[in-house]
Amino acid sequence: MQVPEQRLLRIVVAAVLGSLGGILYARALDAPPVMNILLGAVYGVVFASLFARRATTPGAGLLWGLAFALALWLIIPANLMPMFAGTMRQAGMLDAARAAFPALVAYLLCFGLPLGVGAGTLQAFFARATEENPSIMNKATRFSLPRALVTGGSAGIVGGWAFGEWMRQVDFYPLVAGLVSSTSPMIGKTLHFTIAVVIGATFGLLFQRDVRGFGSSLCWGVGYGIFWWFLGAMTLLPVLRGEAVDWSYTRGGELFGSFVGHVIYGLVIGLIYAIANRLWVVFFYESDPLNREPSGVGERNLRALAWGAAASMTGGLLFSIVMYETGALPNVASIVGGTSYALGFGLHLVISALIGMSYGVLFRREAPDAGAGVAWGLVYGLVWWFLGHLTLFPVLLGRQFTWTIEAANLGLPSLIGHLTYGAATAVVFMLFERRHGAWLALDPRLAAREARLQRPAGTPAPALWFFLLTLGVLLPIILG
Repeated sequence: MQVPEQRLLRIVVAAVLGSLGGILYARALDAPPVMNILLGAVYGVVFASLFARRATTPGAGLLWGLAFALALWLIIPANLMPMFAGTMRQAGMLDAARAAFPALVAYLLCFGLPLGVGAGTLQAFFARATEENPSIMNKATRFSLPRALVTGGSAGIVGGWAFGEWMRQVDFYPLVAGLVSSTSPMIGKTLHFTIAVVIGATFGLLFQRDVRGFGSSLCWGVGYGIFWWFLGAMTLLPVLRGEAVDWSYTRGGELFGSFVGHVIYGLVIGLIYAIANRLWVVFFYESDPLNREPSGVGERNLRALAWGAAASMTGGLLFSIVMYETGALPNVASIVGGTSYALGFGLHLVISALIGMSYGVLFRREAPDAGAGVAWGLVYGLVWWFLGHLTLFPVLLGRQFTWTIEAANLGLPSLIGHLTYGAATAVVFMLFERRHGAWLALDPRLAAREARLQRPAGTPAPALWFFLLTLGVLLPIILG
């Protein structure tokens, strides 16, 4: 099939999928069907024109579709519609966004999901059809169904355990057991782990060709976890229990603990998948002495740890300004039984260094330019707000973690600090990495190898950044 024919087919398929999404949207929100069918077709044509070629796999398409739907929601239901209706001036932007929250869920599931997966599947078919000899592809980069199912399913089990700790704490298992008309916590726990394995396996199926390093896989997992909060907790769970679906922002606030649980679940599944996937490649595929690393694994990791720790000092100092202004440093000192600002500041820098070291190990070679470096740093800072401030910090203080919207609202100043910390740490780390890369470029063979290992432009990473940062920052505000 020629390129013009492929382009036309992409547009036609996207228009059809957008129209079907318009039907689903109209039924879900009791909206005018004809107008939304036409609007969905327009959405499909715009998506195909802008992003369809970037949706190289179903997983990449899903991310581009979700990011596209989120951008549309920000422009149309959350801004233009209340502005034209005159409600924006009366209620304000926050109340307008809260009123449009059901439309957010509908845009993601009715437009973003089918458009993205459909475009990605079609583009993957085109790529497969034009491949002259797939057998010569690198085995480590070629899609492997057993690797996706085994590594993804294994990661799902570990992620399910992490999420299950909160479910046990709030007695959520009987609610899950209601899927099979039961109230037994054991049946609920069994169903929970079964679902966790399925989600983990689909993560491997969708994103095996897209994730590269440990850090990007971790962030991919967080994005997938957030998507499943909208699809699972907000939608499928009440449908399968025979209840009415409630997409209101008040219901979203009630399920905020589940939202954080999905973030932690996705974080764990992404990281464990990356480790298991890497071990699979090493055990079964990788054997290339001509392209081996210029230094051993120990030296590489020690260097990344040192760079991360040094880079974190800049981010930690900037974060400490926020902590000082909000009076949070004594709370940090209370981890070791102290109350002084000086002790809290010192302990804060130690924690910052440890997080920076983890960034160095996880995000090596992920940032081809400064913009990408800042984006990965912002996402990692956001992840640590959920993992650190809302989860680990209460545990270190001897309390149980509370994934409530009230705790999230109280922690919004800390969210700003985490984002600042992540961006600053990422920029300084990238400077260290570039300096080392300039030394490697002196050897043409090493330079060629480094170029192959760097994340290339054109991946779904920008869609992931936009989706994660927008929802990660907006949802705690809107749902509160």
